[in-house]
Amino acid sequence: MSKPHWRPAHTSDLPAISAIAARIHPDLPERPEVFAEKMRLSPDGCRVLVAGDEIAGYGLAHPWKLQQIPPLDGFLERLPQDADCLYVHDVAVLPDRRGGVARDYIGGIAELARASGITALALVSVYATRPLWEHLGFRPVTADAALRAKLASYGEGATYMRHDPARLPRRR
Repeated sequence: MSKPHWRPAHTSDLPAISAIAARIHPDLPERPEVFAEKMRLSPDGCRVLVAGDEIAGYGLAHPWKLQQIPPLDGFLERLPQDADCLYVHDVAVLPDRRGGVARDYIGGIAELARASGITALALVSVYATRPLWEHLGFRPVTADAALRAKLASYGEGATYMRHDPARLPRRR
């Protein structure tokens, strides 16, 4: 069997993406239309993990503004012209396919950021994934009152994190 690999996400992948999201994030539901919009606005940042002939995960990232969080299950409508980060909205991988694949996705997203002139990555860590993101170079950011209010919609323990711009990972 071939090694799992990331490829661009396509509209035809939405049922698989939605099924994985429902399994991995049952307490943070998002509509397929929200995923589809991210794929339309930022096709280079939206990828699926292919393992054999199945989709085993997905990653969604798009240009955004540091210290701001897009609404969960909300439409972006458009991307900011003055984006200063690539926001990693979600990386979800089925449990039996984990093991280095998040690093590969982040490496690819970091390359995309560099090619776009963006020097930072940002995300919200949920479900006690903070150690994983710290292992990949992300660091927690002290949240002001407005950011804390937005984080509340992501559940208890949600942490806003960013990647040190000078240390964006390179793909292996």
